[in-house]
Amino acid sequence: MLRVPSNTSNSTMGSQPVETFSVEEQRRKLDVEDATGHLERVQWVLNSPDPPGLLQELGSSVREIIFSHGNKHTSSAARQKQQSRAIKFLQGIFPILRWGRNYKASQFKNDLMAGLTLASLSIPQSIGYANLAKLDPQYGLYTSVIPPLIYTIMGSSREIAIGPVAVVSMLLSSMIGEIQDPLADPVAYRNLVFTVTLFAGTFQAIFGLFRLGFLVDFLSHASIVGFMGGAAIVIGLQQLKGLLGISHFTTKTDVVSVLHSAFTSIHHPGRRNRKLFWFPAIAPLVSVILSTLIVYLTKADKHGVNIVRHIKGGLNRSSIHDLQLSGPQVGQAAKIGLISAIVALTEAIAVGRSFASIKGYHIDGNKEMLALGFMNIAGSLSSCYVATGSFSRTAVNFSAGCQTSVSNIVMAITVLVSLELFTTLLYYTPTAILASIVLSALPGLIDIREAYYIWKVDKLDFIACIGAFFGVLFASVEIGLLAAVTISFARILLMNAIRPGIETLGRLPRADVYCDINQYPMAVKTPGILAVRINSALLCFANANFIRERILRWVAEELDESKESTEGRIQAVIFDMSNVMNIDTAGILALEELHKELLLHGTQFAIANPKWQVIHKLRLAEFIDRIGREWVFLTVSEAVDACVSSKLTALANC
Repeated sequence: MLRVPSNTSNSTMGSQPVETFSVEEQRRKLDVEDATGHLERVQWVLNSPDPPGLLQELGSSVREIIFSHGNKHTSSAARQKQQSRAIKFLQGIFPILRWGRNYKASQFKNDLMAGLTLASLSIPQSIGYANLAKLDPQYGLYTSVIPPLIYTIMGSSREIAIGPVAVVSMLLSSMIGEIQDPLADPVAYRNLVFTVTLFAGTFQAIFGLFRLGFLVDFLSHASIVGFMGGAAIVIGLQQLKGLLGISHFTTKTDVVSVLHSAFTSIHHPGRRNRKLFWFPAIAPLVSVILSTLIVYLTKADKHGVNIVRHIKGGLNRSSIHDLQLSGPQVGQAAKIGLISAIVALTEAIAVGRSFASIKGYHIDGNKEMLALGFMNIAGSLSSCYVATGSFSRTAVNFSAGCQTSVSNIVMAITVLVSLELFTTLLYYTPTAILASIVLSALPGLIDIREAYYIWKVDKLDFIACIGAFFGVLFASVEIGLLAAVTISFARILLMNAIRPGIETLGRLPRADVYCDINQYPMAVKTPGILAVRINSALLCFANANFIRERILRWVAEELDESKESTEGRIQAVIFDMSNVMNIDTAGILALEELHKELLLHGTQFAIANPKWQVIHKLRLAEFIDRIGREWVFLTVSEAVDACVSSKLTALANC
């Protein structure tokens, strides 16, 4: 007994009672408090409210995309609240209503210069990309008028430059050319391009409206790097015909010399001077003007030099009646439209996010999809083909000092004026100069340094990069895309779903933290207790049996080791479910089978830190009642302490 003397400062005072404290009593009080706290924390886990249903989640997703800039609750009057919601609804769809109110004259000065610089690059590139898409030159210019205007109203990126791009142009010509020969019937081919553009815009708008942006994410960054590199080489080879006037090709070549030339060129990439950004921006237009003038003065077209000839001027004509929404080719057009939509979205969002991060703001991917979708739908009705954000033109727009997407309006108006006034002057433009303009834009698509970085950091990512690269280079665009998506998807399934990593947990010294003993060798396993955690957000049909068999194999291995050592067998298995975000019926069935087999070996089964959706489904399946509510814990530490106490109690009763 511990005695504490009373305060006896005066010897003449009466004796005071002496308080005594029992150490065992204090321990019992602490144990009761710990048990009470544990029971309370278990109730937090078991009695969490039901998660929202499927319809509630879909409804909240739609509200989030439309009203993402506003608060759910407001203390204003009902009428003001309705007006505020209406304004935020319009601002969510048309961001120009939000930033346009604060637009200043100083910003317009910068946007004007950026737009004019952008137009000087866009005009020759648009003509070249139309040629790449097997369309007449004016359709490339049309695509640089209507889509940029629509995007300025609905888009949220300030720097992105909208118009035709090389990869999409090549994709359309290669895939549509398989079902309709552009030389045999150019009108039918053109109408099919407009139809594909309509489908592409429709798919993009649907992706944005229903928040299906994750579909685009299956084209990983590594896949995009490989796909763009392969597409750039294919485009470059296609442009050699126009650049060199080659009419007959051979498949025979000296492979060794070609590879030697390619690898020696890798070490000499072109360097850019940011202060002279305007020079490469205006160089294509200057090249067109000079080459056109030379051909006109020397009459070179009379001596075998191919020229553009007639470019139809004027405003975009309506193409509503040109759309082919019936017939045997509609299904093919829809498939090509889906592929084009994904490629265009991937490029535009990658470009927009890259430059937004430099400027320190964020763009909503789903709203960008909505803007790009309506932009291409409007384009399909006005003689345009699939437009998206361009890497090269966006870099020029950014370097020219653009402040907002008004630079796209300036560029579109400049192109429109050129269509009205200057198309006749382009009659003598040689096709070789257009091919060279397309070629000059391709080095920016081949990112060797990024490919090396991917190889250095993640070898599996590099496999996806190389798969997309060689798929495009040696097969076709769609095969390259399929290879990229397949490799990325297979990696997700293999690493996270089918064969997820399973960690054995141990306690860190002088800490109440449990972590992977392979990553932290100083972590100590508790004798007789196996604590595991899976590195997967799903416990489902794809991985449930693998996880169950792996845990049982560990139990069997520990049992064999215990026979050869002084340590006892495993008496408890703790399943840390902190990483598991959801579980299906196959996962629940696997847990039930695991529990039964562990009981046959005399091993207790406990779970720790189950997530909201998981504990809800385990309650509905009555799995919690089977293992016992007392074996559900908030943390691994509490589960280990409970298992140790149960083990000591069992030994005391023996």
